[in-house]
Amino acid sequence: MSEDLGTVDRAILNAFQGGFPVVERPFEPAAAALADHGVDVSADELLDRIRRLDDEGILTRFGALIDAEEIGGTATLVATHAPEDAYDDHVELVNAHPEVAHNYEREHPYLNMWFVLSVVDEGRVEDVLAEIEAETGEPTFNLPKQQEFHVGAKFPVEGPQTQAVDCFDAGADVAPTDRQSLTPDELDLVLEIQGGLPVTETPYADVAAAIGAETEWVVETIKRFDLEGKVRRVGVIPNHYALGYSENGMTVWDVPDDVVDEVGPAIAQFDFVTHCYERPRHDGVWPYNFFAMTHGRSEAESQERIQQVRDRMAEYWDVTEDDWDTLFSTRILKKTGIRLDDRAAANVESA
Repeated sequence: MSEDLGTVDRAILNAFQGGFPVVERPFEPAAAALADHGVDVSADELLDRIRRLDDEGILTRFGALIDAEEIGGTATLVATHAPEDAYDDHVELVNAHPEVAHNYEREHPYLNMWFVLSVVDEGRVEDVLAEIEAETGEPTFNLPKQQEFHVGAKFPVEGPQTQAVDCFDAGADVAPTDRQSLTPDELDLVLEIQGGLPVTETPYADVAAAIGAETEWVVETIKRFDLEGKVRRVGVIPNHYALGYSENGMTVWDVPDDVVDEVGPAIAQFDFVTHCYERPRHDGVWPYNFFAMTHGRSEAESQERIQQVRDRMAEYWDVTEDDWDTLFSTRILKKTGIRLDDRAAANVESA
């Protein structure tokens, strides 16, 4: 599908995977910013093009990408084994749990199923995993995030505008707070925008109307959420499969503990590494403590990028073949996304 995209569509995708204006009529400053970079498009045309990209599935959504962990609750990555002769039955049992937000089949001789568990309370993780183990008869291996070095799933396409255009500072300045909890009004806002903004001339005003708030308050709160880390970015969120990024490789590494704090930021510098974490090992089963997710548009491109990661790793310690692996995803088993309803509601401040 990415091959059918025109020059202007490619420029939009490259420019606005973050940094979209948060003002009452955002398409006007966004179009002006594109014009400053040699892409001539009116505000109305930009709106129409983003709406079409959304309708055609090139985008997963348009709007704010919320950091669920900062909103409330917790999420963790879990690996398990599913016997090949009963794999689909195992999938049904795991996916039946509403706490399972994502689930992937991955290439590994033992740990061939990987899912994300999203819960309101951290103590619920142990309970859900115990239920899954009892139902499937297989152990689970919890791999919670210990350090986050980078999360920024951006997927450029070939085109005239290959750098981001950051218009997020347009409009009024706001100041962050140190408050962790949400107000009831903020909860309403989070739940309204978690699936994306309406693709209209006035998306923030439309959100305000939907929750009975003032447009100025919606604009200022979304901008403040960005400063506080509750929103990772505002822009077009692409469907990477539609853009040709079909190779989803989770590279895992046994990084010596004494250099992991140096390795993390170094690997995070690669723009093709979309997620980069430290996670725990499991003795006798899982020797790796460092995860770097890469995406490629072909097997050759993916392998080239993995090699670049290995070369950078080798600057910090003597990497051997036993020190790393790549687990490619072969099937998406569940992808509902992390719904914030319960997690955010549990984080609302008491009156």
